[in-house]
Amino acid sequence: MPSGGRVAVVVGNPQAGSRTLAAAAYVARELAGTEPDLVVDLTTLGADLLDWASPEVADLVGQVGKADLVVVASPTYKGTYTGLLKLFLDRFAGQTGLTGLAVPLMLGASDAHALAPELALRPVLTELGATVPGRGLYVVDSRHDDPEAYAAWLAATRPHVTRYLQGES
Repeated sequence: MPSGGRVAVVVGNPQAGSRTLAAAAYVARELAGTEPDLVVDLTTLGADLLDWASPEVADLVGQVGKADLVVVASPTYKGTYTGLLKLFLDRFAGQTGLTGLAVPLMLGASDAHALAPELALRPVLTELGATVPGRGLYVVDSRHDDPEAYAAWLAATRPHVTRYLQGES
């Protein structure tokens, strides 16, 4: 694995311990074959997320920026990701950036917003320096705990991630 093979999960759901968090952790485990090294449930940061001098948030930005694989997840709000996630991603502008692979994952109430990860989250992640392996992933939230909801996407994406994490690309 490049750079130690660090795997991180960043979740922008305003509810702690959300279905979005469960989905992101599942995707990270399935892609990396191990538990994530770092899980950032942004809602637990509270007001520190608004404090640009927060050492805790700065440390998390540094750790996420250096991860080899980051699953960045959000529920779909008005066709895009949450403001909570935007607050965190804004910290990367002009700083460490994302240096590895990033997987955009969004959950929503119906397939009506199935393109949201591709149209809203993927461009931001690539602008911050990440490489997005394959398509972004959208899961209907009522199926967040159904492995079949992820199966086809995992089959298409896992080989790319595995090669990268094994240092083959």
